[in-house]
Amino acid sequence: MIPWLAHLLRDLNEGMGYLRLFDYLSFRTVMVAMTTFLFSLAIGAPMIRLLHRRGMRDVVEDFGMVDVTTKRGTPTMGGLIIVFSFLGGYLLWCDMANPFTWLGLFTLLGFAGVGFVDDLGKVRGGSGRHGLSQKGKLLLQLTLAGIITWWVMASGNSPLPDELRTQLFLPFMKEPLLDLGWFYAPFMVFVILAVANSVNFADGMDGLAVVPVAISFMVYAVFAYVIGNEVFSTYLQFDYIRGTGEMAVIAGAVIGASLGFLWYNAYPAEVFMGDTGSMALGGLLSVVIISLKQEILFVIVGGMFVIEGASVLLQQEVGFKVLGRRLFLRAPVHHAFERRGIAETKIVTRFWMLALFLGLIGLLSLKIR
Repeated sequence: MIPWLAHLLRDLNEGMGYLRLFDYLSFRTVMVAMTTFLFSLAIGAPMIRLLHRRGMRDVVEDFGMVDVTTKRGTPTMGGLIIVFSFLGGYLLWCDMANPFTWLGLFTLLGFAGVGFVDDLGKVRGGSGRHGLSQKGKLLLQLTLAGIITWWVMASGNSPLPDELRTQLFLPFMKEPLLDLGWFYAPFMVFVILAVANSVNFADGMDGLAVVPVAISFMVYAVFAYVIGNEVFSTYLQFDYIRGTGEMAVIAGAVIGASLGFLWYNAYPAEVFMGDTGSMALGGLLSVVIISLKQEILFVIVGGMFVIEGASVLLQQEVGFKVLGRRLFLRAPVHHAFERRGIAETKIVTRFWMLALFLGLIGLLSLKIR
């Protein structure tokens, strides 16, 4: 909790013992989710009107068979709703003395900033501009990933213990697979870029990305609660990492903000999150994954994002550059299904079900080890 709130509750607690609830991680996680949800509902409509007045409107690509006329002109950069509601709620309930708090805030704001610049270039540049170039965006992402990697691996303020910092763990296995040593640094940069961009690729239909993001954070919130608790981590045979319980509060803030955003982003969407939201969520998710030492688990929990990102990579690097033809009708793969005439709402619902199913498999790895 922020200092003034912590001091206030500590003083009140002398006469009202039930206020000890505010010290419990589970209570703060639930409360931050409720707070960010209400914040996002409250600021959503005014933000959409503001974006509309400012001309922050999306221009949707025409896929030929797909009727996109109703989407043209829909306000974008709606990720600001998620970012502002996250900050408003999380700063009320977070532990400012926890180093994971600062790591999460830096990552969220950094990647949101990259997405904001990209979105701004798209909406202000007209049909002749497409935001940041791929090289420009990658350079900014690499810079952020490099800072985060240095923070976790080399700085004196690293929140992770030395003995676990470079270890690589596999789901369903009790012991670490191997110690990557300094090779963990490029691996960490790869994880950050891969997760951030895979979430970005998945944001292509109304509500498609935001629900799987909430599911992924929900799964990792459970892991954070276990790994950050010495008793539970010992019982389930995980390495205890002090302070990682705060990642559950971060996850709760994202879940509430995402569900509130879905209120406006569900079909037919009143606003798109844009790169501002997708980059912020993907970047923050990558840091939660790394902090909990559950990087490989994302292949399962975030399997929907892995499929989306892989379809883009295969289309560009194998299909176009090697074979000289398309591997998919469109990439990311959700557009391939759309091109086949499947209704958008059916595609989105099925992807939600896939994300939930994979999330449940990920939760099984808590006990089956």
